[in-house]
Amino acid sequence: MRIFVYEDDLPASLMPDNISSIAVDTEAMGLLHGRDRLCLVQLSFNDGSAHLIQFRNNYTAPNLRKILGDENITKIFHFARFDVSIIRYYLGIWAVPCYCTKIASRLVRTYTDNHSLKELCLELLDIKLNKQQQSSDWGSESLTDKQKNYAASDILYLHKIKEKLDSMLERENRKELAQKCFEFLPTRVRLDLMGWGNMDIFDHQM
Repeated sequence: MRIFVYEDDLPASLMPDNISSIAVDTEAMGLLHGRDRLCLVQLSFNDGSAHLIQFRNNYTAPNLRKILGDENITKIFHFARFDVSIIRYYLGIWAVPCYCTKIASRLVRTYTDNHSLKELCLELLDIKLNKQQQSSDWGSESLTDKQKNYAASDILYLHKIKEKLDSMLERENRKELAQKCFEFLPTRVRLDLMGWGNMDIFDHQM
């Protein structure tokens, strides 16, 4: 595993050609976008390397914005609802089309209530993740080795997990349903950002 760390943007020299998908994750100071700033965006091109872009307070990031906003590249997330939302809030772009391994898991792994990335890695890939740095100070001046390894592990296996889940979705005839859910995510994010985050507007209430 190779881990590269950059400040404020992905270098133009590392912009790959002819890729159809990238794995993406984010780290922030918390879960409230207006209060808790975006600190890190992680990318993997499915080549065994992790590219970590660390932000201070400059979110112009033209190279990162270009690749995340490219409609010819599928962005693979785990819990895309949060990542697409915070990328939209801070970088001002829609990271679509996207694929969410948590949504895919919930649609096809109906035999369990455990849909965390750690659980997916263990069951589908027989890989045990260390999640000790999940609650961590991502706004620190420099990242520790443990933080770097944690951030990298959140993206390095997403392509393989997607392959496994796609096979299961195909087998259970739910691939089209999953795609419709992925396409709905920007609308779900808009509702979150406008204040309907904790409300199911489709629910019937007296």
